[in-house]
Amino acid sequence: MVKFTGYSLITSFTPFHSIILKKHHRLPLNLCNKNSTKSRSLSTCAQKRHLHAKAGMGAGQYLPPLFSVAPMMDWTDNHYRTLARLISKHSWLYTEMLAAETIVYQQGNLDRFLAYSPEQHPIVLQIGGNNLDNLAKATELATAYGYDEINFNCGCPSPRVAGHGCFGVRLMLDPKFVGEAMSVIAANTNVPVSVKCRIGVDDHDSYNELCDFIYKVSSLSPTEHFIIHSRKALLNGISPADNRRIPPLKYEYYFALLRDFPNLKFTINGGINCIDEVNLALSEGAHGVMVGRAAYNNPWSVLGHVDSEIYGAPRSGLTRRQVLEQYQIYGDGILGTYGNNRPNVRDVIKPLLGFFYSEPGNGLWKRKADAAFQYCTTIKSFFDETLVAVPDTVLDSPIAGAPAGRQDLFANVKGLLPPPYETEEKEVAYA
Repeated sequence: MVKFTGYSLITSFTPFHSIILKKHHRLPLNLCNKNSTKSRSLSTCAQKRHLHAKAGMGAGQYLPPLFSVAPMMDWTDNHYRTLARLISKHSWLYTEMLAAETIVYQQGNLDRFLAYSPEQHPIVLQIGGNNLDNLAKATELATAYGYDEINFNCGCPSPRVAGHGCFGVRLMLDPKFVGEAMSVIAANTNVPVSVKCRIGVDDHDSYNELCDFIYKVSSLSPTEHFIIHSRKALLNGISPADNRRIPPLKYEYYFALLRDFPNLKFTINGGINCIDEVNLALSEGAHGVMVGRAAYNNPWSVLGHVDSEIYGAPRSGLTRRQVLEQYQIYGDGILGTYGNNRPNVRDVIKPLLGFFYSEPGNGLWKRKADAAFQYCTTIKSFFDETLVAVPDTVLDSPIAGAPAGRQDLFANVKGLLPPPYETEEKEVAYA
């Protein structure tokens, strides 16, 4: 397996302490066990564990990105990343894509877009754009926030991105520009840089064209890490959801890249939905695995197994109630900090809507949540109103065994590999 390098440096902490971390000294609000008259506030031991986790995130080395959560617009915001880190200490977390222009033109309001708490390390900022000056300035501004990697979006097929200003996945059609952009980004940061892309665009979907893209970007820039969404993108007006479903997965392209570019690192993305399938991909030789909507829609079942099943850490014994107690502290501390009642209760609770996925009480809890959004003004009051729907056995049980995945996900993938990408062709094309 190719080793990931450049991930051991602990970068400086963000200036977000005044917004979130100073709130943590408050006594936690209670999440009451509805079958008990005793207070269910965080125990002394739980508080010590919480403080130890805060201190520990700033020391030692990060483990390599064997598992990462995909950047998802409107989803992987600060609230979701806070929840994800409470469940998994070792997952690599990505921000939603931020347009370089947003960063440049919001210089007086950057904390709203770039700030995060130190617990979120290791964390990757994904940026998008097609203007080299703005990419350079945005990277320079973001560097002060201490991200662990800067990722460039060359994979989003959304009309809001690919159809406006010609960035996102459309940039795969211009590898020379992407190489230049990555050089500019790398010149303005002191952390590794990476590219997230698809395997092709419309009719430009041959393996050789994908290799041309990888080869030119890596030749023109210091880029050594590519996250490969193993579907091509269709820019014929179909929705982003259909672009995640209609183009077929071609995992053979990903594994051929491992063969043809042994000095680069590749993370596989697309169609992998549980930890069993992540481990299957790693056992087939994947350098790393990125999971998207499955980690958002069912965070407990997916993220709850990452540390033990992927990284070999001891099982934490963590329960949903303990996670909610800590998330409540975060949530009530951040409500309204952006002004104009933002974020509000609905914003903060949104990442929790899949927290009880397929568990008893999930449907009733969501119905109560819909009603509580209308009048609850704190996360504590929201939990008081809604968690009565969830049995204590669900709230107080540690994470169960990892669900089985599809064992045929990579069936015969090695037998489907395209012919090797010829060195001579590369030298002629890009001399």
